[in-house]
Amino acid sequence: MSLKNGDLKQESAATRSEGIDFDELMRKYDTEARFRTPPGWQLTLIVFLCVTLSAFHFYTAGMGLLPAQKHGAVHLGLVLACVFLLYPIKSGMPKNVKIPIYDFVFAALAALPLIYLVYQLDTIAMERSGLPSDMDLFMGFLLIVALLEATRRISNPVLPGLAVVALLYCYFGRFMPALSHRGFSITRIINHMYLGTEGIFGVPLEVSSTFVFMFILFGSVLEKTGMGRFIIDLSMALAGWSTGGPAKVAVVASGLMGTISGSSVANVCTTGMFTIPLMKSVGYKPYFAGAVEAVASTGGQIMPPVMGAGAFIMAQFLGVGYLEVAVAAIVPALLYYFAVIVQVHFEAKRLSLVGLPREQLPKIGVLLREKGFLLIPLIAIVYLLVAGFTPLMAAFAGILVSLALSWVNFLFRWAMTRLAFLDKSIVDALQEARKNGEVQAVAFEEGSLKPLMRYIHMENIARETLLTPKRLMGAFEAGARGALSVACACACVGVVVGTGTLTGLALRVAGAIVELAGGHLLLTLFFTMCASILLGTGLPTTANFIVTSTMAAPALIQEPLSVPAIAAYMFVFYFGIAADLTPPVALAAYAGAGIAGADPMKTGAVAFKLALAGFLVPYIYVYNPILLFVGAEPLQMIQAVATALIGVFLLAMCTIGHYKAHLHWILRTGAFLGALALLDPGTFTDVIGLALLVLIHLFQTAKAKKAVS
Repeated sequence: MSLKNGDLKQESAATRSEGIDFDELMRKYDTEARFRTPPGWQLTLIVFLCVTLSAFHFYTAGMGLLPAQKHGAVHLGLVLACVFLLYPIKSGMPKNVKIPIYDFVFAALAALPLIYLVYQLDTIAMERSGLPSDMDLFMGFLLIVALLEATRRISNPVLPGLAVVALLYCYFGRFMPALSHRGFSITRIINHMYLGTEGIFGVPLEVSSTFVFMFILFGSVLEKTGMGRFIIDLSMALAGWSTGGPAKVAVVASGLMGTISGSSVANVCTTGMFTIPLMKSVGYKPYFAGAVEAVASTGGQIMPPVMGAGAFIMAQFLGVGYLEVAVAAIVPALLYYFAVIVQVHFEAKRLSLVGLPREQLPKIGVLLREKGFLLIPLIAIVYLLVAGFTPLMAAFAGILVSLALSWVNFLFRWAMTRLAFLDKSIVDALQEARKNGEVQAVAFEEGSLKPLMRYIHMENIARETLLTPKRLMGAFEAGARGALSVACACACVGVVVGTGTLTGLALRVAGAIVELAGGHLLLTLFFTMCASILLGTGLPTTANFIVTSTMAAPALIQEPLSVPAIAAYMFVFYFGIAADLTPPVALAAYAGAGIAGADPMKTGAVAFKLALAGFLVPYIYVYNPILLFVGAEPLQMIQAVATALIGVFLLAMCTIGHYKAHLHWILRTGAFLGALALLDPGTFTDVIGLALLVLIHLFQTAKAKKAVS
């Protein structure tokens, strides 16, 4: 099976012919994909608003931000207008229909309180701080209602429902026996949520309107340069030839794609439409193929250098630079993906699957020569973060680098092709080939025409990756659309966070968790994990992280548990993401099952198994945060990482049940215990784990030899 562009299209077409509609699949599992595409001037208006939103953020990122609340108001005003125009009142409504008049009214009314805030904020702050006028209160009420409805449309009713419960608690909390407070008036509630900096315009929206938006825009720009296609080809070159190669391609490609994409479901549908049929074609079961893609795509949110939106919010909550969060995530992400790679390898060995022939795979040298420059913007972002620049400036510079590189590469390739025509021998050979009717034949591949054809080929590739004005506008539109759900979630969850700061609920919940767990760290971690996964069944990842980090993380940080703050926040971050893989609501796994044509629950169960390391590692780095580079000496760090990798290797044996031969349940139990011992940094536990590994290796080697003889 050839893997050239034409064959990839054939592969995709073959998959579609099996009855899979990828647009419909996205709309089914990804609420962000349920937007409408109206005809004529209405679509032009939506494009204009989206491009304006991206242009505003791009300009302010480079030239300087507005004051925080004004910047957030402009951001949220454009976001809400776009949401009401893009997303119908019912998710099942037809896609290609005109926008009804009432949605234009909703869009205008949603933007009105934010326009009012931009123009009146200075007057409110200087003349009537703490004493809002009737108009201030009306505008605040209007914004809260519009925000709840917009979030419901682009997400689901769970998050706005949670916000409504929070608002009711602010008013009626005086009547609650367990979590009572003195109660607040409607005036005080609206003032806190609308005019304060701890409600709608709190840290979550501030981060969404700066770092998060710019990194989403950066990812959209990279996509328009052909980065997605390059990542898949590069993954094929790196891993396609190995045992069970297509599954490893899925892991590598989805992990790399995840560095520029914050959505698990979107990542599954983007890379899965290629990798899942490929895995099935070499012998993997459909449910396993769907699970591998789901696990790999979900892990992209914990993969530095560009992680999910929650990572930027985590940095703000912790009061540290984003680079510190990204560095802390390196080892856990490495363990997560190493576990998945080893498991798909053992599964391939168990089923006697082989990789793809090397001659059918892209050549890594050719790929890097033709499109290697696409990696430079990512390298530039890492360099700028390490050099101390803010994530905002790093993303801004990354977009400029992408734009400049695409044009420099194109102009250079174009010039090389034109210069080739100055070579008389090439011109003569071309004329001779045309005379003989060989213009499209072998003459191009041989002799003096070969250099010319190489130049033309490189020019065509450069043209495909060129960020023309039309493609750049498309990137700005796609970037804005990709940021809408995050912005709504951050603003809406700001109501929940604001409730915590207004009523003191966050500290009460934290205290209740510790009291329920009896002060035991393990039980507190377990309850926090359950809360994160439970909330994750209905909330987007970012909103889930904000709620759990506000309510549950303090339980871990405060005495008597005293877990390091970064370990506590990373713990809830991981399990919020894990909800995408946890039945009964495992959206990423269900999307993978839809592409694979497999049973969704079975796919979700296998995805849970493959992600088991992701469920165990957070417990380990809470007990010993050396894996997060907290208080780590170099030799201790090397030992901890090396033994943790071996522990993950043992864990993969246990989950798949194969190592050189079928693994007996007693040995699988030993592998699991050895994995736990090695994942816990410490010399004594490491010796126990290594001893179990040696015993399993010796026994399985003898068993495999006996089977061969």
